[in-house]
Amino acid sequence: MSHGLTVEHTIDATPEVVFDTFIDPDAQHALYADSPDWIVRSECDLRVGGRWTISFGAPDAEPALEVNVFEEIDRPRRLVYRSTMTLPDGSSFESTVEVSLVAEGATTRLRIVQEGFPSVELRDEFRSGWGSIVAQLARVARTRS
Repeated sequence: MSHGLTVEHTIDATPEVVFDTFIDPDAQHALYADSPDWIVRSECDLRVGGRWTISFGAPDAEPALEVNVFEEIDRPRRLVYRSTMTLPDGSSFESTVEVSLVAEGATTRLRIVQEGFPSVELRDEFRSGWGSIVAQLARVARTRS
């Protein structure tokens, strides 16, 4: 049995700005770092079949590694990718992530749906992580507007 989660947030920026910030390798440190000394590396080949890799973690620890393959790109409205996440303990799992962005006046309604978590506990950990990423995404996108 697999488990999924949905995260929704309204961001004070256009869908174009939110989309570009979400996938921008230069913005990933702000989105993924739990502290200023965290190491975050990101490379993005934004095309169907292209890979987006993100590694992140404390400098003295094994990083988490996320390898994503884009399945659908409809900038700035929708992004779908298959994700393989390898956690610092060496365990890994695959999931599908769907990101949708809808303009609502001067703001964007962001919706992220991630399916495929092997346990409720892991899903809940990621819910917390997505909350942090989305909060930082909103902050960075506002500064880019």
